Amino acid sequence: VQLQASGGGLVQAGGSLRLSCAASGSIFSINHMGWYRQAPGKQRELVAVIVTSGGSTNYADSVKGRFTISRDNAKNTVYLQMNSLKPEDTAVYYCNAKLRVTLISYETDYWGQGTLVTVSS
Repeated sequence: VQLQASGGGLVQAGGSLRLSCAASGSIFSINHMGWYRQAPGKQRELVAVIVTSGGSTNYADSVKGRFTISRDNAKNTVYLQMNSLKPEDTAVYYCNAKLRVTLISYETDYWGQGTLVTVSS
């Protein structure tokens, strides 16, 4: 199983970026997918998560109202639309998926390689 993230880059404060993450490989089912981020010198933190079935979402307080997570179940892909970006959003963003590879396997966390988002002031 691989998670391929893309869409990071450099943007000015107030700008927007859209991250994408596609899961591929031998996947039986995906429980949820989400985005985490890690700024220099800080711990990795949850940004947003979306449940595959039903589409319920959860956001970090710091991004509520600015970021929107969405998914395309047919493509095993999750998106993160980031608007009104702030310098404090600068971090490496990691895609995460909790999934099963077979009917009887345990749900396991998989991680993408990370994509850098830099917001200049």
